[in-house]
Amino acid sequence: MTDIPGAARPGLSIEITTVGGIQVVSLHGEIDHAVTNELTEALLSYGSVRRPRTVVDLSGVTFMDSSGINVLIAAHQALSDAQGWLRIAGAQSPVLRVLELVGLDQVIGCHPTVEQALAA
Repeated sequence: MTDIPGAARPGLSIEITTVGGIQVVSLHGEIDHAVTNELTEALLSYGSVRRPRTVVDLSGVTFMDSSGINVLIAAHQALSDAQGWLRIAGAQSPVLRVLELVGLDQVIGCHPTVEQALAA
């Protein structure tokens, strides 16, 4: 587990683990403009990994605005450019609805659980 400095804001906590060489970024709280820098850093902290693969666990996220959508799009593009991928797991109804409204669920694979995202 890795703690991201500054991620202890009241609105969002970030936990990073690795499962089978895949980075799992677990988020808890709210995603808005105040946490975009920390979230971007967490999603792109794959360093020198040759094929960066990341699952974003949104099961603990209760709110996400367009700032979160923008971070997910940027991370998806950066990881794809590095011959890796980004997958979303566990988005609850309010957050999943936002992803569906903007069509992001058609661009980034969305899965009910982290385990399903890892196995996809």
